[in-house]
Amino acid sequence: QVQLEESGGGLVQAGGSLRLACAASRSRFSINTMAWYRQAPGKPRELVAAITSGGLTNYTDSVKGRFTISRDNAKDTVYLQMNSLNSEDTAVYYCKMTRIWPSRYDYWGQGTQVTVSS
Repeated sequence: QVQLEESGGGLVQAGGSLRLACAASRSRFSINTMAWYRQAPGKPRELVAAITSGGLTNYTDSVKGRFTISRDNAKDTVYLQMNSLNSEDTAVYYCKMTRIWPSRYDYWGQGTQVTVSS
């Protein structure tokens, strides 16, 4: 069973930066898409950024120009560099990795808290 381990969350002042990482262990199959989601209190979980195995990326509008998603395929690891953080970025951040063979399946991390103080 694939397990995802997230790291890098914490408390940061507005305008600061954090880098999240999510590594997959026990992965027997190739991971296709890697993504970061977040969920703020009282709000639904939302997609923050995603990256395909070929390196194509997409971002939700509110983080464009501030966040950068990247991946290391050899390590089955995805990163999220977050700059110019503001209070609206406060949330629990989850990574998701999707395999498409032998069947489509989504793996989720346990979540890491990011708190931005103003």
